[in-house]
Amino acid sequence: MKRRSQLAVLIAAFLPASVLASTIEGVVLNNKGKVVTNATVEVEGSDLKVTTDENGKFVITELNNGLKELHVVAPGYAHLHRDITITNDENQSVTFNLKRSPIEVIDIEATPIHMSAMESASPVSVLSGEQLRRQQAATLGDSLEKLPGVNTNFHGKVASTPIIRGLSGPRVLITQNGLDVSDVSRVGPDHSVASEASTAQQIEVLRGPATLFYGSGAIGGMVNVVDNRVPTDSTTRGEWNVEHNSVDNQKVASFNATTGTDSFAFYADAFWREADDYEVPVAADIDSDVEEHNGDYKVENSNEESDGFTVGASYLMDNGFIGLAVEQFNRQYGIPGHTHGDEEEEHSDEEESVFADLEQTKVQLLGEYNLDNKWLNKVNLRAGHTDYEHAEIESGAVGTTFKNETNELRIDLLHNQFSEWNGGISFHYKQSDVEAQGEEAFTPPSETESFAVALMEERHFGDFLVQLGGRIERVTIEAGNVLLPNIDAHAHDEVQETDEHDHDHEESAETTRVFDVEHEFTPIT
Repeated sequence: MKRRSQLAVLIAAFLPASVLASTIEGVVLNNKGKVVTNATVEVEGSDLKVTTDENGKFVITELNNGLKELHVVAPGYAHLHRDITITNDENQSVTFNLKRSPIEVIDIEATPIHMSAMESASPVSVLSGEQLRRQQAATLGDSLEKLPGVNTNFHGKVASTPIIRGLSGPRVLITQNGLDVSDVSRVGPDHSVASEASTAQQIEVLRGPATLFYGSGAIGGMVNVVDNRVPTDSTTRGEWNVEHNSVDNQKVASFNATTGTDSFAFYADAFWREADDYEVPVAADIDSDVEEHNGDYKVENSNEESDGFTVGASYLMDNGFIGLAVEQFNRQYGIPGHTHGDEEEEHSDEEESVFADLEQTKVQLLGEYNLDNKWLNKVNLRAGHTDYEHAEIESGAVGTTFKNETNELRIDLLHNQFSEWNGGISFHYKQSDVEAQGEEAFTPPSETESFAVALMEERHFGDFLVQLGGRIERVTIEAGNVLLPNIDAHAHDEVQETDEHDHDHEESAETTRVFDVEHEFTPIT
């Protein structure tokens, strides 16, 4: 018996792991003991995935030794996690019991660790499927306003941004597939978010440790718009949508489609939206003349027109994928109540409305690769380049132009289970060149560069889940042409005697200072 054990050790030392691969077979039942068919059983950190048959049974082969986490998913049931230790060439039999869930269970795409909205230790809201199609609006804030803890600043339905737990602006991070949307919506209430809900797969609102993988300033939370622009499979499918709203005569049309072969997948989407000024039951302006409107009130300058398209392709591998997508986003929208003139011009009949002309080109590179080594089980790659520009136009002339050119790279390294902890580390680099020129250029052109390292871990203690997260980053802000307001550089207390001296004094009193600014910060969260 002893010689046989020694022989087995020698064989295990020289044979490859695939030869000694083990097998797990089992059955999936509900809480009443009845079989659950078409349940998906997958091994976290690998591409091993099977589906239960009509008897609720499954078999997973080619499992290497070590601690494995199995994830069981079935429609109408809560997700189930189970840790199983695989030993030398051993076949195991297991039974999984799923609990009914009255709430639809939706996977969260933004978190690097696989979890659903019901499995997160922090509040997570997900808008997807039919609910997303019913609630989608022209702006991101209006699309999310019915979610718990989320509101909208409702800037005339044309530039409404989300408010999470009473916080908005730079305190709420907005991303597209985990990468910063890179617009200027967080520096002005009348700046629209450059992201579209009609072609999205789902929209996620995150709070808690998961937000630290994306930035340290999102103390309110994070909104992640998810679409399939870089497809992860080649299954042929599609969706189209046509809408009409009578309140503003809004017309919307959109579609998205995915197809491909065994090794390549292709994606395309497009949308078009047009709307007039929307009607309201009472006068939008307190100075409005009731007789002039005959009781037919509208919010002036709340019309908009937008369109865009996205094309993407990916190369599918046995253990992952890598793909590239290009998006063009265009939008023109009025800015209600916004003028740059004086008070008399604001009330004149010849006043022309102010509107914004927005253009954005976005390129995203996304990839995932499942590893099978001692330490790591998956590597996620996210990279993007965004070229954004929006001009505010009044009386046919450009008043202010905002630009934002951003390059971003994030690499997530997810480790194998260690002492029952799951998680990973993220390396995040972002460089933004932001510029505002014109009448409302209240900040100088600046370049921001940051490099961050973030950590996220979680562990199940029976029915309890603990999540931890931390982030440290180095941020550098450079502004090479800072102009200060005119200052009095040559003041005199005495009365000037000659007009010539007064003239010289007037010229010297208007002095503009120009200098460079460089700041460095090390936020730790």
